[in-house]
Amino acid sequence: MISVDGLTVEFGGTTLFSDISFQINEKDRIALMGKNGAGKSTLLKILAGVRQPSRGKVSAPKDCVIAYLPQHLMTEDGRTVFEEASQAFAHLHAMEAEIEAINKELETRTDYESDSYMELIEKVSAMSEKFYSIDLTHFEEDVEKALLGLGFMREDFNRPTSDFSGGWRMRIELAKLLLQNPDVLLLDEPTNHLDIESIQWLEDFLVNSAKAVIVISHDRKFVDNITTRTIEVTMGRIYDYKVNYSQYLILRKERREQQMKQYEEQQKMIQETKDFIERFKGTYSKTLQVQSRVKMLEKLELVEVDEEDTSALRLKFPPSPRSGNYPVIMDGVGKTYGDHVVFKNASLTIERGDKVAFVGKNGEGKSTLVKCIMREIEHEGTLTLGHNVQIGYFAQNQASLLDENLTVFQTIDDVVKGIYVLLTMFLLIGCATVMNPYKMDNRMHKIELGMTKQKVISILGKDFESAGARITPDGPIESISYKTVTMTIADYSEGYYILSFKNGILVEWFKEKTPINNNTAN
Repeated sequence: MISVDGLTVEFGGTTLFSDISFQINEKDRIALMGKNGAGKSTLLKILAGVRQPSRGKVSAPKDCVIAYLPQHLMTEDGRTVFEEASQAFAHLHAMEAEIEAINKELETRTDYESDSYMELIEKVSAMSEKFYSIDLTHFEEDVEKALLGLGFMREDFNRPTSDFSGGWRMRIELAKLLLQNPDVLLLDEPTNHLDIESIQWLEDFLVNSAKAVIVISHDRKFVDNITTRTIEVTMGRIYDYKVNYSQYLILRKERREQQMKQYEEQQKMIQETKDFIERFKGTYSKTLQVQSRVKMLEKLELVEVDEEDTSALRLKFPPSPRSGNYPVIMDGVGKTYGDHVVFKNASLTIERGDKVAFVGKNGEGKSTLVKCIMREIEHEGTLTLGHNVQIGYFAQNQASLLDENLTVFQTIDDVVKGIYVLLTMFLLIGCATVMNPYKMDNRMHKIELGMTKQKVISILGKDFESAGARITPDGPIESISYKTVTMTIADYSEGYYILSFKNGILVEWFKEKTPINNNTAN
């Protein structure tokens, strides 16, 4: 359906990827995998037609519809939620209006034998055939299903989009793309702003209703559930696996082992050849053999071993000063805004060392409860922080609070000791690739969202020295540093609690979960 031929992308003197080719077939569900900076999002933009490669081309049928959800989205105000989602069918309404206009023109014209008249007949016939093949009789029902599936309530439908945060606007845009029923759906981190139920709904839609899908996501469970093919972007080339993510990890490990074996054998052969040349380079009877081996080495194509996953890194912070046995005690805590009850009757005791997850649908009050704990907002009931409790807090909008004019080093240097080690562990420097774009002098606005959040986590890392409780992020963290953070959190002796929409995090980190349902914490 779509053919990618000899694609090359270069930035200055750096080649992001070179001469890559692959096919996208109908019903393919492809995961693009690779480290941050490998070129996944760039490749997606090229497929969407919003960016041009240095060389190569992307070929698609003329009537192929490609829909693209970027990681960062500029949205417009002026419509309600339902009206904005209904824009998915705007092109069809425009087509209907054009058909009516052409028919009216044909009614008034009398030059039945002219070429222009026949061209209009052919045009309106083709457009009518395409238009009437699409069932628009239930489009309002389809819009409603999509919005409800992505977490909106019916009372939200007539609210202006300006009332909603960027994450919710991203959901509206996702609903529009899904409603278009495109031939190819390109999704860059689609689960970043979705809760667990919405992710499950999206998984079901992509598996059962979508056509071809290409997705970039660090949500490993989501990728595993929806994809049947994995394309890895690494070291300027791609590897195409006809398997899902879990099987890809196994095959990638086997591939690297084979590469390493071939590399070691070749290095052994090269060394033996060099020893022979050195030994007999002055021997007349061996001159031809020496020259032959020299030419062989000059023409030899060296075996390359793919960059190795550096996820073995482990963070180790000093133990924090001991807090009281009960860092957080809540009794009948609640929050209302006028007549709207966000949550009520939250009674909870967090013991030192507890690992607690706040889970629930969007709008049930998880973030509001956290703000109560942080004493950012007033609340009902009693909420007490224990003796010597210090809190490290990572908010959903934390990245937006960073000064984009500062470099990575400047951002962290004032607050963290041992900055080089800490940055390395969060993969901001020392990445095992010559194409690493995350230099120490890069300014914040040059770093993509996932890496920006890593820098914020690095700043938060200073609090491990003293905090007795914390709220931990789970945004678009690269899979390698995700593992590093996971191991660190698992080993942390003090208490912490988290808001997360990633099932993998909840399964790996927590023994205790606090569901917030129907505005009540249980």
